[in-house]
Amino acid sequence: MAYDVLFEPVPIGPVVTRNRFFQVPHCNGMGYRDPSAEAAMRGVKAEGGWAVVCTEETEIGPSSDLTPSIELRLWDDRDVPAVARIADRIHEHGALAGIELVHNGMHAANLTSRIPPMGPSALPVVGSNHPVQARAMTLADIALLREMHRAAVRRALSAGYDLIYVYAAHGYGMLEHFLSPQHNHRLDEYGGSLRNRARLLREVLADTRELCAGKAAVACRLGVGGGAEETALSAAETREVVHELRDLPDLWDFVVGPWSADSNTSRFGPEGEQEEAVRGLKSLTSKPVVGVGRFTSPDAMVRQIRSGVLDFIGAARPSIADPFLPWKIRDGRLDEIRECIGCNICVSGDHTQSPIRCTQNPSMGEEWRRGWHPERLRPRGSDATVLVVGAGPAGLEAAMSLGRRGYQVTLIERSRVLGGRVRREAALPGLAAWTRVADYREAVLGKLDTVELYYESELTADDVLEHGFSHVAVATGARWRADGVGRQHPCGLAIDPAAEVLTPDDVMAGARPRGRHVVVYDDDHYYIGAVLAELLAREGFAVELVTPAASVSEWTANTMELTKIRRRVIEAGIIVHTNRSVVSVAGVVRTACVFTGSERDHAADSVVLVTARTPIDDLSHQLLARQSAWTHLRSVRAIGDAFAPSTIAAAVWAGREYAETLDAVAEPFRREITELAP
Repeated sequence: MAYDVLFEPVPIGPVVTRNRFFQVPHCNGMGYRDPSAEAAMRGVKAEGGWAVVCTEETEIGPSSDLTPSIELRLWDDRDVPAVARIADRIHEHGALAGIELVHNGMHAANLTSRIPPMGPSALPVVGSNHPVQARAMTLADIALLREMHRAAVRRALSAGYDLIYVYAAHGYGMLEHFLSPQHNHRLDEYGGSLRNRARLLREVLADTRELCAGKAAVACRLGVGGGAEETALSAAETREVVHELRDLPDLWDFVVGPWSADSNTSRFGPEGEQEEAVRGLKSLTSKPVVGVGRFTSPDAMVRQIRSGVLDFIGAARPSIADPFLPWKIRDGRLDEIRECIGCNICVSGDHTQSPIRCTQNPSMGEEWRRGWHPERLRPRGSDATVLVVGAGPAGLEAAMSLGRRGYQVTLIERSRVLGGRVRREAALPGLAAWTRVADYREAVLGKLDTVELYYESELTADDVLEHGFSHVAVATGARWRADGVGRQHPCGLAIDPAAEVLTPDDVMAGARPRGRHVVVYDDDHYYIGAVLAELLAREGFAVELVTPAASVSEWTANTMELTKIRRRVIEAGIIVHTNRSVVSVAGVVRTACVFTGSERDHAADSVVLVTARTPIDDLSHQLLARQSAWTHLRSVRAIGDAFAPSTIAAAVWAGREYAETLDAVAEPFRREITELAP
């Protein structure tokens, strides 16, 4: 299929894009705290070929304070230089800069400003359990809100932005709260009928259009009903609003449902799943339309354009995984695309108030802090040779990045396949897309003449010392513990030697419980415990899932999967016991309430312990213990899970960090230092 259509220029009001690739607004955990880091990150995307590069939501005033989340701010003129720096970096590489202005309304508890929240009606704040309630806005408040938005538009224009967003989506913004009959109980001209509920959106769009006339384009981001999860509007109401306001903005950006639905993980939805909800909306307006779908296939992108669903290929996560995706498609380098795996580790940065990260792209968030680039690495600093032991995510990334730098690398893998834990976990329910982490690196390694790869090989310390390598990276991963050592029980569990205890490694290797009744004990709290429980339930086992946390897979609240995982677990018929800890395993599994200590027995033929992992670091310790015997060898390091078990994203990052710092003096990463006020 020809991809030329993706590289056609498209006018948006007074500006024209260079192609159809549009990085829609997305959060990044940096915002007002780390504007230089965000500027570099956005600039790299512009360098990679995205025609439009947008910021995340930008708060327009202190009554829209989303603390603890770290977004951008245009509260007053003092915020303009930081926001302008981002636009400047985007412009340096020929892209248009977009900014998403928002008043968070009832979504903001205003924990920093301490201004009482406000919304269309007097209701508790939404999206959190803060014990705060929003007050109902008066007509004077609405007039002040419009002026606040106009002031933010003026500041955005002075900062050099080409595209100004009016935000009414994801359940976050004031404008969507006015649209929503759940949150808008007003009886005046701003409530009741859909036309009245849309009045404020119409007015803010008109205000913004007036200020931007001839200077910048105006975009409207609207939550679309009828998708996997309903938003403020039904599908019919969405069509009515778009028809009513059809030509007021210069561009429509349609998002499906709340953020958790719009950014669904690959575990719960396929590429392009938003199409059904968005299809047909373009026919209601003469203005261009952008939408997302975790698009990684160029053929799927072309179909969206040619079938009239979208005018722009919108992306957040695919632009994070590969900032150079547009130019790779243009140049026919499809096999070099780092395809998004849909794990939402990027989203976790926003939810943990930490800089964005990516499983596929370890340079994400490090462009300014550490000077990393997704496509370029500095040349090697010596003629040193490097041995990388283990071809899991850390080893693959280290070998690939070292090879790209020009080092002669030998990569040793004990099995017949590359990928380590990535390959094993990708075989579990819903995680098939994760194999892309290994696929991409295997494809690149196949093109590098600097890397030699050996399968089904194991080396002893004697072997390593005999071969004369300059540096050794031990990336042999970790194994799940079978003794119950973990957060809840740092000293382990009382386990009868006759009891059958399995670990995730055992299950992924094909072992199965010897009886029908199984207890899965999850003290890890990420995805693996629930996935294994689902796997066993699918295979006909009667599964009970026990966790000391208040929720199943509690940490996945940060990847917006918590409720989806719980729904999947319920649908699989798995019995769940939260706030309980396993205390012993014998003929029965005994658990205790984490609050009261009251105990209960669970009949089980087997138990699967998902607790802690032990680094497989024997080789590194053996080599370090024999440092007096080193002749050619200069350094030995364990990396990834072999050093400190963590996420796949952390393992990939560790591989890149090893390659970047092999011949450099380790320096702390750069920080944005706040100037002290007088």
